[in-house]
Amino acid sequence: MLNENKRHAVIVSERAAAMLVAHARFLANVSEEAAHNLISDFRVAATTLETMPDRNPWVIDSSLPFNKYRKLFFGKRYLIIYQIKNDNVYVDFILDCRQEYRWLL
Repeated sequence: MLNENKRHAVIVSERAAAMLVAHARFLANVSEEAAHNLISDFRVAATTLETMPDRNPWVIDSSLPFNKYRKLFFGKRYLIIYQIKNDNVYVDFILDCRQEYRWLL
C-alpha cells in the first residue's frame, strides 16, 4: 500500500521562477488581477505536488528521456513541467501553452 501521507518537497528552479515572473509581468501589462491570479494558481498547483505528484501524466516526446518529466496544467493555459527524484519534486519549467515550446525539447 502506498503511503498517502508522504510529503514531497517542491523545489522550483531559478529558471522556472524566472519563467513564472515573465508570464506574470506580461499579464500585468493587461491586468494586475490576472497576474496575481496566475501567481496564486501556481502556488496552489505547486502545493498539490507535495502529495501524489506521480498522478499527473508524463511528457511524451522522442527527444526527451523516457518517463523523466511530468506535466501539470494550471491557470487555464499554463503548464508546470517537473520531475520526481526520491522525496523531491523539481519544477524545471513553467510554460504558456499558447506559445511554441519545442525549444524545450
